[in-house]
Amino acid sequence: MSFVDEAKFYVKGGDGGNGCVSFRREKYVPKGGPNGGDGGRGGSVYIRATKKIQSLIDFKYRSHFKAGRGGHGQGKDKHGAKGSSLVIEVPTGSVIKDVDSGQILVDLTDEGQEYLAAGGGKGGLGNTHFASGSNRTPRIATDGRPGAERWLKIELKLIADIGLVGLPNAGKSSLLSNLSAANPKIGDYPFTTLEPQLGILRDKYSNPYIIADIPGLIEDAHKGVGLGHSFLKHIERTSIILHVIDISEDDHRRNYLVLENELKKYKDGLSDRVKVIALNKTDLVDPDMVLEIEAEYRQSGIEAMSVSAWSGSGIADIRLKFIEIMEDLVQDTDAPSDVQN
Repeated sequence: MSFVDEAKFYVKGGDGGNGCVSFRREKYVPKGGPNGGDGGRGGSVYIRATKKIQSLIDFKYRSHFKAGRGGHGQGKDKHGAKGSSLVIEVPTGSVIKDVDSGQILVDLTDEGQEYLAAGGGKGGLGNTHFASGSNRTPRIATDGRPGAERWLKIELKLIADIGLVGLPNAGKSSLLSNLSAANPKIGDYPFTTLEPQLGILRDKYSNPYIIADIPGLIEDAHKGVGLGHSFLKHIERTSIILHVIDISEDDHRRNYLVLENELKKYKDGLSDRVKVIALNKTDLVDPDMVLEIEAEYRQSGIEAMSVSAWSGSGIADIRLKFIEIMEDLVQDTDAPSDVQN
C-alpha cells in the first residue's frame, strides 16, 4: 500500500432543517392555533485519531466529506430529525491545518482524540414560536442555517520511538529489516526508500517499540532539497535518533556531520535528542580499522556501535541498547516530580 503523508480535503456540516408553518385542524376546534415543528439541526463532521491507520491513502480516493442535513419540521409540533454526523478517522500524528490561513487547528497525537471540523447548521423555527396576543395565526417560519464548510490540509508526522536517518544507500532499510519484522524494498542504488517505512522492535521481556526508516537525506535537506522537508518532519516525534553511517566510505565522518547539520538547521533541539551511531557495513572494512573508527567517534563523546546489516553482526547489541534507552526514558517520564509545598 502506498504511503501518503499530505492531503487536502473539504468538510461541510449538514444544513439545518426548515421550520414548518402549520395549524391545528380538528373538527371541533374551529380556531386551532399554530403547531408547526422546528427543523432538526444538521450533523457535524469530526476528525478522530486512531492507531489502526498509518497512512492517508484514503484521501487519494475521497476528498469531500459532508454530514447529513437536519429534517424539516412538520405539523402537529413534530420536530425534524437531527442530521447524521460524520467521523473521519485519521492516523495518530496527524496535523490539521486551515488551507486559507495555514493555521494549525489541531495536532492529533492521542488515540481517540477528536476535533470538530465543521459544525452542523441550526434548525429553523416553526410558526409556534411566532404566536403572540396580536398575531394568533402566524404564517411565518425560518429556514435552517447552513452548516459550516471549509477546506483543510492534513499532514502526517509519524509517531515512532526510534528514527533511522542516514544518507542514501547507508543501509537503513537493511538495518530496519534486521531489527524488526519489516520487509522494506532494498536495492544497491541510492534512494531505494522513497517513503517512510515502519517496523516493530520486539523483545521477549520488553515492550514493543516502533522504528521508522526515514528516506535518505542529502545535504541542504532542511531547505527542501531532495524532498527534505517531507522526510525530516517524520523525525520530529521520535525519542531516539539512530544515525546510520556507511564506514566503508572514506568520507564517513563528513557524512555524519552533514546529517547533524541538517537536523540542527531543520528544527531547534532536534539534534539534542538521544542519539546512537550505527557504524554500518563493517563486513567491508578491516576489523582493526573498525576498532579505530569506533574509538574515534567515542572520543568525541558519541555513542557509536559497530554493526553489519548484511551479516547480522552487532544487531543483538544495538537492539539491546535501544531497549535500555527506551526503558530509561519511560521511567523518567513516569517518575513523580518533586513538588515542595
